Amino acid sequence: MSNLNGSQVVELDKKYNQHPWLKGNINPIAVEKADGIYFWDYDGKKYFDMSSQLVNVNLGYGNKAIIKAIQEQVEKLPYIAPAYAAAPKSELAAKLIEIAPKNMSKVFFTCGGSDANEAAINMARTVTGRSKIFSRYRSYHGSTLGSGNLSGDVRRFALENPAANGFVKFFDPYVYHENIKFENDAEASKYYIDKLREQLLYEGPANVAAIIVETITGANGVIIPPDGYLQGVRKLCDEYGMLMICDEVMAGFGRTGKMFAFENWDIEPDIISFAKGVTCGYVQLGGVIVNDKIAKYYEENVFLYGLTYSGHPLACAAGVACVNYYYEANILENVNKVGKVLGEILEELKVKHKCIGDVRYIGLFSAVELVKDKVTKEPLIPYGTDEKNIRGKIISLLNERGFATFGRENNINICPPLIITEEELREAMKIFDDVLTIVDNKFL
Repeated sequence: MSNLNGSQVVELDKKYNQHPWLKGNINPIAVEKADGIYFWDYDGKKYFDMSSQLVNVNLGYGNKAIIKAIQEQVEKLPYIAPAYAAAPKSELAAKLIEIAPKNMSKVFFTCGGSDANEAAINMARTVTGRSKIFSRYRSYHGSTLGSGNLSGDVRRFALENPAANGFVKFFDPYVYHENIKFENDAEASKYYIDKLREQLLYEGPANVAAIIVETITGANGVIIPPDGYLQGVRKLCDEYGMLMICDEVMAGFGRTGKMFAFENWDIEPDIISFAKGVTCGYVQLGGVIVNDKIAKYYEENVFLYGLTYSGHPLACAAGVACVNYYYEANILENVNKVGKVLGEILEELKVKHKCIGDVRYIGLFSAVELVKDKVTKEPLIPYGTDEKNIRGKIISLLNERGFATFGRENNINICPPLIITEEELREAMKIFDDVLTIVDNKFL
């Protein structure tokens, strides 16, 4: 147990740690402890964790079942190399296949989402013998060389000089900002699928190994596809012999009210990449779930990809406990119940505040998009730049009042732990409401 106080923690952090996606001169909050949906700094200030950290602490803090599973496993077998069979790895893989679509056969475990998507790229190219991978602009799939080039947002730029080959971007079904006014979801889906088909033809479908989509675009604004869109992507993949990869790293494990987000549209991907909610951050774990065809291919061919910590026993033990808890504690039921309340609150805030252009939500997965003008939909912050640090100031206003979350561009994500109660949600959203009033008056 550390004897450092909060000031010492911050001092050492600033001196010796480099934080991801940030400059080195930040002044971080020193967190001392956490429980349920809350965490506390060293001054005793309590924060609502309204983003589940990075949308991964789905079951909150201090979950006794997960803690016990890790404790028992560390005493019995803390580590064994991936070539060996270990009980938690076998049990978790079996559970994941049980809850996955019926076309799925095997699991490969990684350390997190980035290397899960690296594995997906490797598999797609090897199994199909093709080189190109299609992914969307408003996406984030990781920060390794391959997963970073899959990503479409500005964080990919550091990995594009020189860029990895074969990565092609296409536009998201971002209906809110489309110049066309669609009559319904079917019309919107047809438009976006037709444009994707056109781009595939120009790239040569026979050269395309896979189309990868975040089932629901996550960090870049919880962009929910119109009904029919994912079914259209599935049909394109079938037509041209491409694999469909659903990145469920953020949207999976109950976040949308179903175990996997693609279940909302009744499709079966060929590869599912996952991480985050499988262990809820208690131990790092990710992986890919693959269909029968891919599994059979690797029965006869060597999988040329590996990680020292693939199938780590502590992580898999945590994963088994998490998956069990989702069902035993009726987490999906709570997500759908409290998620309905979250949607109602967001719609009320949209009417009330000048700064809100759009709200998007499904289960406990939501984002609020901020604008300068509701009619023109002019973004509060121009894409790719925030010279006045407006988003940072808004996040700071929330933090000061004990509402912790994150955002990108014009979006503030609200994705609380899936164990949150209606009472806790309403208390937290009152803080959010108050800060939006400040935004209305100060930033417009």
